[in-house]
Amino acid sequence: MSYVDPITLLFASIFTSNILLANFLGTCSFIAISKDIGSANGLGIAVIVVLILSSAISWPILHFVLIPFNMIYLDLFVYIIIVAAVVQALEMIIERVSPALYMSLGIYLPLIVANCAILGVVLFMEIRNYDFFQAVIFGLGSGVGWWLAIVAAAAMRKKINKNPVPAGLEGPGITLITMGFMAMAFVGFSGILRVQ
Repeated sequence: MSYVDPITLLFASIFTSNILLANFLGTCSFIAISKDIGSANGLGIAVIVVLILSSAISWPILHFVLIPFNMIYLDLFVYIIIVAAVVQALEMIIERVSPALYMSLGIYLPLIVANCAILGVVLFMEIRNYDFFQAVIFGLGSGVGWWLAIVAAAAMRKKINKNPVPAGLEGPGITLITMGFMAMAFVGFSGILRVQ
């Protein structure tokens, strides 16, 4: 891949190539946690940290271990182990620092391991052949984009809950419609910046 300016990569991964709203990765935890702004904010920050650390750890392992020793076929397995280790460490830190946040996130914190957005960012890093700095910037931007989307959805859901919604659309139905409108709004930025 040709060199991509870090600022362009950052803004593209937040807005035009948003991992959640453009690639639709990580929607399960998005729908489940976006009911409460506090929980959404906490999970969003946790996803940012996991994406940055996973990208920063996966890149050197890919380029200094898997490729030189011709073990690229193990990449998916190695990435899952890296993500699981980062999430486990983050879970222990959150439990000690903020027990209230830990309890509000519940099962969704350990399920970050199964969040396909995390694995998707690491695989995009490999497929697009980013250098280390680009990989970390892409992880940061993707995390910020995911956080921005989930916090915005939580704010909208709070507003929607105060207004009447047709019975057939209550719960996940209105959430998916809201997510669709958000995706259309973010896709509107695609003429400005796009990272493939």
